[in-house]
Amino acid sequence: MYGKAFAPEYQGALTTLSVNSSLSDVLAAGTEQLRAAERTGRHGEAARSGLAVAEAHRRLGHVGAADRAWKASYRAAREAGDTGAMAWALWSGGTLARQRGAFPLARRLLQLAAEFGERGGDIVVRGYSLAGLAETGRIQGDYEAVRRLHEQLLAEARRRGEARHTVWALEGIAQIHRNTGSYDTAYALFEEAAEIAARAEDRRGHAWALRGLADIVSVRDGDVERALALLSEAETTCRTMKLSSALAYNHKMRGNVLYRAGRYAQARELYEQALAEFRAMSEPRGEALSRLGLVKSRARLGRDRAETAAELAELAGVLERIGLRHAREMVARAQEEFGADKHAVAGAGEVAVR
Repeated sequence: MYGKAFAPEYQGALTTLSVNSSLSDVLAAGTEQLRAAERTGRHGEAARSGLAVAEAHRRLGHVGAADRAWKASYRAAREAGDTGAMAWALWSGGTLARQRGAFPLARRLLQLAAEFGERGGDIVVRGYSLAGLAETGRIQGDYEAVRRLHEQLLAEARRRGEARHTVWALEGIAQIHRNTGSYDTAYALFEEAAEIAARAEDRRGHAWALRGLADIVSVRDGDVERALALLSEAETTCRTMKLSSALAYNHKMRGNVLYRAGRYAQARELYEQALAEFRAMSEPRGEALSRLGLVKSRARLGRDRAETAAELAELAGVLERIGLRHAREMVARAQEEFGADKHAVAGAGEVAVR
């Protein structure tokens, strides 16, 4: 049995904030409490309030402000001798690093966060940090390495009745199944995640689950209208809560749905929109995936083959440097699909299908 979802990253004087609070409201409340704590020299409260500020900035796509905020939160926690708060700050920093595509840094910070959480006796931040490590590996395409960790975290979340973390783990495992072609299993997991999130009033988790369902409905069933309807429902939540990253991924997925349906001009417009959104928040993974969709759409609309091949080769190099294995495989398939010259990728790093 799952209780109502809560946001453990909203701490100290901010525990009354809901998991569904608008990020603008979180940022305003967090900033007010942070300034008050700094004026009165309450380092522990400054660390806890600063964590909410960092997370609000990160989810709003304010990369520079988020980076400054989590580091300030860590310094305040260290000054207060609060190991748990130090762990939460490191978790925030590691999550931001993953969002920015700095995967080695993300792993180091999240591993430290897990260690500090265990040392400080905070099982929640330890769990969140291990989840962050699992998600980092999943995003990079290291499915076998992180599948067991995802399942372990799912079991722990179910045992404690933590709806939000259960939803996260289900969605992560579902994404692995989707990317490895097990569409029916992926659909069932996304569906369960959506149901739990809805009952627990976890609107963010529900929006991500709807996006996953839309993807499966599109790729497995070819049901364009249902997929678009699911994405529209999720978009309403993203806009209400001001979830900038989730909204950009929603637009990118809408482009995917339209592309699969052969509606290339419409898909191009959505990919262009998503690309601009990802660039505005300095999110290289989303940017690269949107670029790939845009290249393919333009190719379908008659773009010169040599230009397509050159951009795919350049994109392959970008993904090689970032370390996104699954996305590299997608580029390799696009090169085969559009007859890109294999020699064109030599300067950017050979793309191998694994």
